[in-house]
Amino acid sequence: MAAFERILSGIPEMDKALDNIRLGDNVVWRVSSLDEFHLFVDPYLEQAIKDHRNIIYVRFASHPPITEERPEIKTVHIELSHRFETFSVAIHNLIAEEGFDAFYVFDCLSELPTAWATDLMMGNFFRVTCPFLFRLDTVAFFPLIRGRHSLASTARIQDTTQLFLDVYSEGKAVYVRPEKVWNRESETMFLPHLYNPENGSFKPLLDGIRASRFYQVMNRQQRPGSEQSTDSWDRFFNLTRQLHEAGMDVSDSCDRMCRIMMTRDEKMRAMIREQFKPEDYFYVRDHMIGTGMIGGKACGMLLARKIIENTRPDLYDVMEPHDSWFIGSDVYYSYIVENGFWDLRVRQRTEEEYFSLAETFSQKLLSGRFSGNMEKRFSFLLEYYGQDPIIVRSSSILEDGFGNAFAGKYESVFCANTGTFEERLQEFEDAIRKVYASSMSLSALDYRKRRNLAGRDEQMALLVQRVSGSHYDQYYMPCAAGVGYSYSPYRFLKSLDPEAGMLRLVMGLGTCAVDRTEGSYPRLVNLDRPEAMTATTIAEKHEFSQRKLEVINKEKKGLEQITLDQIEDRLPGFLGKALLEHDYEVEQRLRELGRNQSVRFISCKGLVSNRHMMEQFKEMMQVIQNAYQQPVDIEFTLNLDGTGEYMINLLQCRPLQVFLDTGEVFLRMRCPLSGF
Repeated sequence: MAAFERILSGIPEMDKALDNIRLGDNVVWRVSSLDEFHLFVDPYLEQAIKDHRNIIYVRFASHPPITEERPEIKTVHIELSHRFETFSVAIHNLIAEEGFDAFYVFDCLSELPTAWATDLMMGNFFRVTCPFLFRLDTVAFFPLIRGRHSLASTARIQDTTQLFLDVYSEGKAVYVRPEKVWNRESETMFLPHLYNPENGSFKPLLDGIRASRFYQVMNRQQRPGSEQSTDSWDRFFNLTRQLHEAGMDVSDSCDRMCRIMMTRDEKMRAMIREQFKPEDYFYVRDHMIGTGMIGGKACGMLLARKIIENTRPDLYDVMEPHDSWFIGSDVYYSYIVENGFWDLRVRQRTEEEYFSLAETFSQKLLSGRFSGNMEKRFSFLLEYYGQDPIIVRSSSILEDGFGNAFAGKYESVFCANTGTFEERLQEFEDAIRKVYASSMSLSALDYRKRRNLAGRDEQMALLVQRVSGSHYDQYYMPCAAGVGYSYSPYRFLKSLDPEAGMLRLVMGLGTCAVDRTEGSYPRLVNLDRPEAMTATTIAEKHEFSQRKLEVINKEKKGLEQITLDQIEDRLPGFLGKALLEHDYEVEQRLRELGRNQSVRFISCKGLVSNRHMMEQFKEMMQVIQNAYQQPVDIEFTLNLDGTGEYMINLLQCRPLQVFLDTGEVFLRMRCPLSGF
């Protein structure tokens, strides 16, 4: 059939008033109940059957079926789960399979936020589904319940659809006011119409008495204030907070907050429910941009900190308070939808183009734009951090859970956060794009493929953190940083106890502790005997020491790898004593040559000789391991001052996979240890 061809709705006078529904039209009926929707969908189905149309009823909601089982109507059940992408792609594949000129009835759109917890994703679903239906010259009827959704989300649907019709009824009077009829117009088309289901009459209200009655009905049913500027997500959190502050039991709401915001990992959920109080969920929401999950990395960090706070407040006292922000996983999907990349995303999920489209999609993710509203939220975040350096870290839904680490698969991007506000905002948005694009890295795709996760939703949430550290002229860095393991994966001396745990400790940013730099070595610290080393001479210690350290160069506005001599003269004396060690043998030889020169190298000797500090690292990891009931690995920074006071910042925590077999220990490491 020809595109935009007129079709019959089963209500002839309505066809005349609206200049017909056309092939390609999506028709949204905003109603007070599904009974009102039946007044229009039933005639539509009867007419479609009479015209021998290919009719598909898409069934996903919990409400009673919109139409009974009939041989002329194909009912397709699509599971409505929390997985937006899986659901949307299933609908997409159904539409593609049915092809051109199909006639659809969908269950109520208002059911979608019950699974996705937000009106935003309901709008996103419609924005990706409606245009695909339009391209295939279909006709689709959608009901939407009045008063349940934010004005912004309803506006997204109205902007996308071809027809948007408001229905009001009271007694036998049924009114229809077209809000949008795309590409058609008449002098009376957008007036309220009175519909009589018994005889099919569909007349515009031209006299003042009838119009007055309509507005009385409309005002009674609109329930002023029910559709607000706030999303259903925010309404839920606000109501829960009010109930909690009023002393009501909000346990069930806490379970829901955990389910929709924190994690899909059942083990993690159980631990969060045990450790979190209502205020902890509210804190996360208050520091969140967008909706959806905060992702595995953010969840692991928050959980580990709560475990220590609840179990060992004495250890929590030496931990640096975190000031993290979270960009919800729904922002990732909204970014794809708003930039028109969804069709490419659907194609990339197929077996045939899973790898081949990855680079193309990655480049698209690097080139998109954020909405004005999202940029306002980003601006607020930057104002919060001032001009302190920040890091944008991947925190995907599947990341850092039990069984799936995704270590090194996704990007983390440092932002120097210097310059004009416009430059800082651009740098921040570019960092987000880069992390989003890393979701299409071949190593990440291969990782998901090998673990049978290719078909799972992998939304990219983001963890934004202030870089913990101090300023040293143009350089910025923490005193030290590293990764820790509650069970030691590397026993460089047989006498060491692996259950005491270990650290890979470096001066500066912790990237040098994670990614090996040729010729540069972190300090390996077994927490059973922190000062133990395989090197026995000063020469060996110097040879196998850290030669490169990573800092943020504020002038160059980026991460930089430097040598010790580039920053040594900027370090205060107490930091030199804590991090550096003299190579007395080289100094002696230089003196014999007439050169009185200090030669120092990075050894972190002053840190590892602090038995109290090392014991606290050990106890922290053991406390977390006990709660996880398996070994863990962490990322941390360490800062200290001239008085000897120090603070440990716990940046990340995840389960460490340890396999035991007949007394031998085999570890599948998430950070390479080759060469050490």
